[in-house]
Amino acid sequence: MQESYLSLVRFLLPEGMLDYFELSKIVEALPGLHIYLEEKNVTPTEYKDQKLESKGFLPEIYIQDFPIRNQRVTLCIKRR
Repeated sequence: MQESYLSLVRFLLPEGMLDYFELSKIVEALPGLHIYLEEKNVTPTEYKDQKLESKGFLPEIYIQDFPIRNQRVTLCIKRR
């Protein structure tokens, strides 16, 4: 099901967002949609030579938007 939403989500999100975040799930809620994104575990090129340690995720943030005919879309974003 997630793959079926991926094409639609590409139109809703800012350009390039899915280069850094992975779609984890979409929940249909009243009103609108909840789109869950998790930051990919990709090391920036300027830090490729350094040993980095992942400390997990920061607290999830919620961003509300109204991109679909005034229907609420909540972006639930987990950052590293």
